[in-house]
Amino acid sequence: MTDTAPSDRPAPPLWQRALPWLITLACFAWLYTRVEGAAARQGLTAASYLLDVFASVSWGKWLALMIPYSAFFFLIDSTVVWRVVSWFNTRVPWTGILPIRASAYIISIVNEQVGKGAMALYLNRRDGVPGWEVGSSMLFIMFCELLYLTFWANVGYLMAADTLPAQFALVPWIGVGVLALFLLWVAFFRGLIPVGKGLRERAILKAFREASPLRYLIVAAIRSPALLGAVVVYTLALRLFGVEASFLDMLGVLPVIFFAAAIPTPMRAAAITIWVVLFSDNEAQLSAFGLVMHNFFIFFNAAIGLLFLRRANRELGLA
Repeated sequence: MTDTAPSDRPAPPLWQRALPWLITLACFAWLYTRVEGAAARQGLTAASYLLDVFASVSWGKWLALMIPYSAFFFLIDSTVVWRVVSWFNTRVPWTGILPIRASAYIISIVNEQVGKGAMALYLNRRDGVPGWEVGSSMLFIMFCELLYLTFWANVGYLMAADTLPAQFALVPWIGVGVLALFLLWVAFFRGLIPVGKGLRERAILKAFREASPLRYLIVAAIRSPALLGAVVVYTLALRLFGVEASFLDMLGVLPVIFFAAAIPTPMRAAAITIWVVLFSDNEAQLSAFGLVMHNFFIFFNAAIGLLFLRRANRELGLA
């Protein structure tokens, strides 16, 4: 069985490349109308209203939260990649994964999925692992992210349902749907569903063929401290922007925000928009909060990537 090599794939059509930017423009246009309306009620322009929000934040305290958390996330994220690659592709020391994960953050500024594709290319060139098989591991990581975010969204909803927006009543139903999908998914790749053998044998799905249910749980368990740390950091950071929220509320909200952050839009525009949707009484504060939180995170991670870039280039024979 053979798969088409990644380099043989045709370039995506123009509309597909333009779509993330169009979504971004739509998100920021909607945010502007909300901020402008809130500013007008205060007799201010949108720009001056936002500047007042930024001026009220203690940025030293904010950085004291964000810098350690970003470094912590990098270590957790690298551990997930190391664990999955070691299972399904090749034995790699944990320190050998750090330049791979870190340098991919530079590309992830625009799109996290493209960053995962870069990791697959890196491992293919450095360790000779077939590109589609590494891509399979990246898909496995993404699927596990869906599972663990759904799990924590439901935990948060069960603990704080009365204080979450009414739309969150859908969360348990989504959880049931994802659980049913997971059970069918595992049954299919364990050969318990006697159809689709050709699809199951494709190289891009190698990790799912070899993964036991326990491995999904292990990845979710490794990833979970990053989310729980984010609950603390984002709650405290939000208070610095003048908006009160409890840790339990944030446990229910953050998985939804992180789902939105996975939508391929520059500057994480979809995630920023969701903050304003969920906290509609504080348009300016949440617009500013979402903008600086998500963009600091991706740019600080990219800065970590720059620290490893020389080593990454050396391992690829580029320096």
